[in-house]
Amino acid sequence: MQNWSIYLTPGAVERQLGLFCLGAGEQTHGPDAAPERALGCHALVWLKEGRGQLLHGPDRQLHEVRAPAMLWLFPGVIHGYRPATRWRQAWVLFSGPATAALTSLGHLDVNQPVRRYADPRGVDRAFTRLLRVSTQHSAVQLTGALYDVIGQASAPAGGGVAAQLAELASTPMSVQDYASELGLTVKELRDAVRRTTGSTPHELVLSTRLSNAKVLLAEEDLPVAVVARRVGYDDPAYFSRLFAARVGMSPLAFRRSGSLSGRISSL
Repeated sequence: MQNWSIYLTPGAVERQLGLFCLGAGEQTHGPDAAPERALGCHALVWLKEGRGQLLHGPDRQLHEVRAPAMLWLFPGVIHGYRPATRWRQAWVLFSGPATAALTSLGHLDVNQPVRRYADPRGVDRAFTRLLRVSTQHSAVQLTGALYDVIGQASAPAGGGVAAQLAELASTPMSVQDYASELGLTVKELRDAVRRTTGSTPHELVLSTRLSNAKVLLAEEDLPVAVVARRVGYDDPAYFSRLFAARVGMSPLAFRRSGSLSGRISSL
């Protein structure tokens, strides 16, 4: 791997994409401690080979590092490398208002500066693509590649719980019952869903039911009452009021505007 780097200066329009790359590259270090410093932006360092420690945070805590691993560096947070062997690494610098949402959703967590992977192939492919795209002067492709790396590499804790809850969403139950079905306390369920989605179990169930209802309305010739029951509501009138309040139109109006076929079915 040759050492190389590129530094980018996004324009005003590129910054409106919400997430933008400020630099990327690859390098090799010997087993020598690097000076401590703090960045003015976020950074990801994909360690492909090597082991050692990452010094991180105001208390200068040392975290064990062994490749393959991702080092997550945060604006204004002190860090320093302490390689015990040669390190081969790729890196990317990024910023933008989308980092606030990524933090709320648990993808950027200053308390997890080192993450390792049982199967690193997805992360490695995503980072390799990002490095390639970084030299091609396409802001949209680069932003997409950056999101892909973060999504592949972050895997927020609780992601499986949120997916399991979404699978149960069409079964009418209380939050307590959903938690019991998943073998969790209510607090554990709430914490897991918040880390992944930034919302509550109730909101995740509601949004999943509405999403499922939209699919049925747009793609099936089903009466609204049947759609309501299939997504978890025994009262079609209540379902219709809820759908209109959340979506901004009635189920039948959505069917007319949201369906490619434009089919209309009656109650």
